[in-house]
Amino acid sequence: MPFLIFIAVVIFIVLCIVISNVKIVPQANAYVIEKLGAYSATWGTGLHVKVPFFDRIARKVSLKEQVVDFPPQQVITKDNVTMQIDTVVYFQITDPKLYTYGVERPIAAIENLTATTLRNIVGELELDHTLTSRDVINTKIKLILDEATDAWGIKVNRVELKNILPPREIQDAMEKQMKAERERRARILDAEGEKQGQILVAQGHKEAAILQADAIRESKIREAQGEAEAILTVQKAYADALRMLNEAAPTDKVIQLKSLETFQKVADGKATKIIIPSELQNLAGLVTSIKEVANADIKQ
Repeated sequence: MPFLIFIAVVIFIVLCIVISNVKIVPQANAYVIEKLGAYSATWGTGLHVKVPFFDRIARKVSLKEQVVDFPPQQVITKDNVTMQIDTVVYFQITDPKLYTYGVERPIAAIENLTATTLRNIVGELELDHTLTSRDVINTKIKLILDEATDAWGIKVNRVELKNILPPREIQDAMEKQMKAERERRARILDAEGEKQGQILVAQGHKEAAILQADAIRESKIREAQGEAEAILTVQKAYADALRMLNEAAPTDKVIQLKSLETFQKVADGKATKIIIPSELQNLAGLVTSIKEVANADIKQ
């Protein structure tokens, strides 16, 4: 019985050792394995078993892109202006072995290299150029870091200057300049608005004058058309009267009677002098002549 207990304990210990040495590497991770203190292998994603007492996991490495926000660094520009600049570095581990054995404390190494590179680049630029060349500085730092960190198994994807803080007096001067610029733009916008308002008012007056002129012209055209239609109507009525008179073939007696009615209307008018032929027959002859002339007009 004691022997069986011993065997059970041994089996239990062996199972615990085996289970403890079975490792599962998660996605986007890598394990650096050492055998008896020397580099042995790099485990990728999946199930792995290490040899007890001989193998050990030297480092667990994340292969995801990482972001490090470094604290502000004091730099001096070419024109001796001291400012503070903080940077953000985006990097990714591409070789877990180099990352483990290439440099001690890789993040601190990247931070120091970034600060040194930043000082060198900004030291060649004046203040105004530094403030307006953020993209150029980012690109230069990224190229230098990417080349230097290849030996550490690190790929620098991007570098961003988060803040550029010049001295307080320069910040105040810049704020005053920006305020003056905003005021200038506001005045320009006000002037443009006033100008556009005046243009709209002038256009309104112009369009009103055009509409008024069009209305007067249309009124005159309609009045002229009305007068023309009235004249045509009168002329048509006169022509119809002559035609009806010609078709009726009036006798001389009727013509004499109409002549007397005509002279009566003339006498009732405002004329102060009326010439009457000495003989009514002559008057009848005159009316007959008028009739013939009217007939001739109708035939034409």
